[in-house]
Amino acid sequence: MTYSRIAAVDVGNDSIKAIFGQLDSELNIPNVIARDIEDRPVIGIEELDSKDPLDGLHVRLHSPALADNNAIYRIGNLATKSNNATELDPGSSKSEEDQTLIMLFATLALDAVSARNEKHFQRNKNVIDANYTLGTGLPLREVKEGKDAGYRSKLLGSVHQVEFLITPKYQGLKVNIKFDEVKVYPEGFAAFINLVLDNNANIINKELIDKRILIQDIGGLSTDIAVIKNRNVDDDKAQGFNLGVSEALEQIREEIRSKHGVELDSRRDVVEIITKKNDRNHIMVRGSRTSVHDITDRILLDLAKKQYRLLRNIWQKNSQTEICYFVGGGATVLKDYLKTLNNNLDGYNIDFFEDEKESIWMMANAYYKLISDFKKKTSKETDVKDQKAVKA
Repeated sequence: MTYSRIAAVDVGNDSIKAIFGQLDSELNIPNVIARDIEDRPVIGIEELDSKDPLDGLHVRLHSPALADNNAIYRIGNLATKSNNATELDPGSSKSEEDQTLIMLFATLALDAVSARNEKHFQRNKNVIDANYTLGTGLPLREVKEGKDAGYRSKLLGSVHQVEFLITPKYQGLKVNIKFDEVKVYPEGFAAFINLVLDNNANIINKELIDKRILIQDIGGLSTDIAVIKNRNVDDDKAQGFNLGVSEALEQIREEIRSKHGVELDSRRDVVEIITKKNDRNHIMVRGSRTSVHDITDRILLDLAKKQYRLLRNIWQKNSQTEICYFVGGGATVLKDYLKTLNNNLDGYNIDFFEDEKESIWMMANAYYKLISDFKKKTSKETDVKDQKAVKA
């Protein structure tokens, strides 16, 4: 039987978060790509093996799932240094963008070439055949529109090849990716699963199971609000909105550039300025520590007001709600502003995750719990069928 490795992947607007195997590996890569026309020049190519592959991710992708097939890309940290770097645009659909698939395939390929998988995946010279059982997700709005089925079918039944070009340690390797199974979960539902189940699908928060709760998941391009009662997500009342933090981050980035002459590489750089422990909302301008509070406060408070309005509207329609949890990278960015608004206005029972990593990795953790539970159940079913066949 062919080995299929578990992959739980959250393609977030800011970065891609992925968990593999038996929780033995994780990857976090900025969701930035830059198209390359030809192989990039490298100074000191003989030093490639001593560098981190994540800082020089340079690949060619072959896949029938891609609209732009057989193209070369710089990805992640390397792409942020390019003049033609692209991030997902507000208003775009995650399920229909090549960039979502490019990031997904590159991340899986990085996992496949790592030393820990040498005994699992077949390798013929420089070509590695890697099978995955994938758990991932899409914004609620896209799932409600039925786009999850099309996204899943793009991945299943085809071979997707990632060829490492001028990448440290992996130059010249090719990875053929196939999926044994793909599960696409609505993001709001996944957040609920992460709150109430551990990695073995055991209930950990019994007090939440029978509560009526909202989960407001604020992402880069969208916001999902899951309405949960009777241990289920109410699909009719749950809503997705085209409102995320990416536009606000771009606005902050542009105002910092125009006011201070400082060019930030990506939205992720803006997030680090807003959320870092020391010198929060400060940048270095010509070697001097400079506050950008005036820019960040004005723009983020405006976005927080819009997010608070969404909460108020959904809560009014679900008046017996007991608590709302704010999750996702966007919630981390807006936490202080939302708390201040709530204290000054309605005073809803809301909560955040003080551990920022827990909030940011919530979707990937949820997908891991769901896909590993699915794999355990299907493995048991296969074992039972095999035993019956042997007895027959």
